[in-house]
Amino acid sequence: MPATCILFRGWQTGAMRVHLGSDHAGFELKQHLATHLRSAGHEVVDHGPAGYEPEDDYPPFCLRTGLAVVTDPGSLGVVIGGSGNGEQIAANKVHGVRAALAWSLQTAQLARQHNDANVIAVGARMHPPDQAAGFVDAFLAEPFSGGERHARRIAMLTGYERDGVLPPDRPAGGSEG
Repeated sequence: MPATCILFRGWQTGAMRVHLGSDHAGFELKQHLATHLRSAGHEVVDHGPAGYEPEDDYPPFCLRTGLAVVTDPGSLGVVIGGSGNGEQIAANKVHGVRAALAWSLQTAQLARQHNDANVIAVGARMHPPDQAAGFVDAFLAEPFSGGERHARRIAMLTGYERDGVLPPDRPAGGSEG
């Protein structure tokens, strides 16, 4: 893989492994994204489906995508369906996945910047292919800000995911009111 990928719309990111999964509604967009990402220098791993099957179900493909992301440090994932909602929910069932639904460039960027999301969900019926590719490019190019408040919130969610204990309402040392 090249050291740097220049993606359309000016987004730039280092080459990385990108895991993809979809259902029948997202199959064509998944194929479009795979070609787009490969042409930008990324390594694409397709977790299915291998062909268009109008009766398939998204959970197996999105769960495989999420599992691949958490077991492949430094990689990111994209799950695609009609709306992206079910696919986001499915991916988030994998321990360690932080999947975010993107419906604009800003939501794609904020998913990484504020939430350190490692999977983006996109609705193929909601966006034309080039617009959806722009969301994915923005997601891949945007780093986590590392801001204290964002890291604290992610730690709260990780703690709850690990032990089931609700975090406090306010940060330790926070003021009343």
